[in-house]
Amino acid sequence: MTGNLTGNTLPDKPHQQRDSPLRVLLADDDQLVRAGIAGILSTAPDIVITAEASDGTEALELARRHSLDVVVLDIQMPRLDGIRTLEQLRREQPHVPVAMLTTFSDEAYIAEAITLGALGFFLKSDDPRHLITGVRALAGGGAAFSPRVGRWLVRQETGARFGRSTRAQSTVRELTHRQRELLAGIGRGQSNAQIAKSLHLSEGTVKQYLSVLFTALGVENRVQAAIIAYEADLLNERP
Repeated sequence: MTGNLTGNTLPDKPHQQRDSPLRVLLADDDQLVRAGIAGILSTAPDIVITAEASDGTEALELARRHSLDVVVLDIQMPRLDGIRTLEQLRREQPHVPVAMLTTFSDEAYIAEAITLGALGFFLKSDDPRHLITGVRALAGGGAAFSPRVGRWLVRQETGARFGRSTRAQSTVRELTHRQRELLAGIGRGQSNAQIAKSLHLSEGTVKQYLSVLFTALGVENRVQAAIIAYEADLLNERP
């Protein structure tokens, strides 16, 4: 999940320098799946499962009661599914990054989740290392996709929006060298802090540059920008 797609225009939090662990809310109606994922994440010394929910309604209630760094939602849940829960969370707590737990059978919901502001997609069958590094990436201001989800998503987006992809390719060719460097960093899953360090810029400057870049690309968030980075084959460009 890390190093594949990068997150939204959220306020940066210096989690890499914090003393307290990352606080995660995990929502999945399957108790065994939820327990398994919670167990995986709990093996990381810098991650703690602050709350667990069995549906979207419960997840919203818990999110209102706890201070959270990352929310992980199953897409399909009873009472209130992950998509509607995501929509409400983005209204109530737009600073908290949200990732979706998914299977490839959920593909019809993925585009909607991206539009609503999801910053990651975790396969329930993912390598445990991807789950842990993915949560860290989200908390650090990035986004997180397993390699399989990232490749699949790009194929789907490219096929579904060929005209937009063509226009995006043309737009990328018109970017400045610095903008291409920024876009490549997004595609690699780097947070604002990581991009700033690699390009010897301040985080504030990176945020300003990204705002201009998103306008140039016609995108609303870094997930959409990362898809363009994939389509434009920028990931191999070095700063």
